[in-house]
Amino acid sequence: MEENNQLEPSQPAENQTTNQQEFRPWGMEYNQFCTFLHLSQFAGMVVPMAGIVLPIVMWTSFKDQSEAINQIGKNVLNWMISSIIYIFISIVLCFLVVGFFTLFAVVICSIVFTIQGAIKASRGEVYFYPMTITFIK
Repeated sequence: MEENNQLEPSQPAENQTTNQQEFRPWGMEYNQFCTFLHLSQFAGMVVPMAGIVLPIVMWTSFKDQSEAINQIGKNVLNWMISSIIYIFISIVLCFLVVGFFTLFAVVICSIVFTIQGAIKASRGEVYFYPMTITFIK
C-alpha cells in the first residue's frame, strides 16, 4: 500500500491547482518554501539557536493555510526533538566509549535526512524522517 506524499494546500480538490500556484508563503514558490523548511535546520550553524527557531516560525506561520506545510513542519520538529534525545543518550553513552560512535551516527543521520527531506520537498513530496519518535501529531 503506497502513501500519497504529494504536497497540496488544504483546499477543495477543484481549487488546489489554482490555489497552489497563487499560494506563495513568504513570497516564495510553494515547493521552495517546503524545501527551505527542511533546510532551515542548518541555520543553527550560522546563527546560534536559529536551527530551532526558524523551522518553528516557518511552520507556525503557514500551518493553518496548508496541510502539507503543517505535515512537513511536524515531521521536521519531531525529527529535531528525536535527534536531541538521541544526542543526549549518546553523550551518556560516551562514558562507555560506544557513545562516540552513536553521536557521530546521529550527526550524520541529521545531515543526510535533512538533505533527503529537502530533495523530496523540491519534488513536491512529503518526507517522513526515519527513526523519528512522533511527539507532535
